[in-house]
Amino acid sequence: MRRMMTWFPWALSGFLAILLAGGFYLFGLRGNVRTGDDGRTSVILTSGERNLVLGEMRGFLESVQEIVEAVSENDMKAAARAALRSGRVNLDELPPSLVGKLPLEVKRLGLDTHRKFHALGKDIEGGLARDKVLPRLAEMMNNCVGCHAGYRLDIEKGN
Repeated sequence: MRRMMTWFPWALSGFLAILLAGGFYLFGLRGNVRTGDDGRTSVILTSGERNLVLGEMRGFLESVQEIVEAVSENDMKAAARAALRSGRVNLDELPPSLVGKLPLEVKRLGLDTHRKFHALGKDIEGGLARDKVLPRLAEMMNNCVGCHAGYRLDIEKGN
C-alpha cells in the first residue's frame, strides 16, 4: 500500500500533464480543422465566428485599397490612418471559442498582418518615402495570399 502511495501522485500528475498537452495541441495549435475538398485546410467555425473572421479580412482589404489610393494621391496622412486602423487589434474582443478553433498558423498570420499594418502606419507618420509604401504593402500581402492559399473557412453542420 505504501508503494502505491509514492507512485500514484506522480502517475496522476503525468496523466494530467498529457491531458493538458493534448488539449493545448487541439485547441491552441491545431484548431478545429479538417482537409477540405480543394486540398486546403478547412477551419470549421460557427456562422457568427466565420462572419467575424471575414469582416476582419474585409477590413484588411479596405485598408489596402485606401493606402494605395492615398499614396497615388500623395495623401500620406490618409495612408497612415488607413494602415493604423488595420494595425489595431483587441484580443479581448475575440471569443475564446474562435481562438481555440483557429490553427496556430492562421493566428500567427493574422497577428503578424496587424503588426505590419501598425508598423507601416507609424513609419508613414514618421516620414516614410512614398515610393517605399507599395513595396511594404506588397510584402504584407504575402500573408493574405499565403493564408487564402492554405486555408478556408467552413461552417459547422447545424449552424
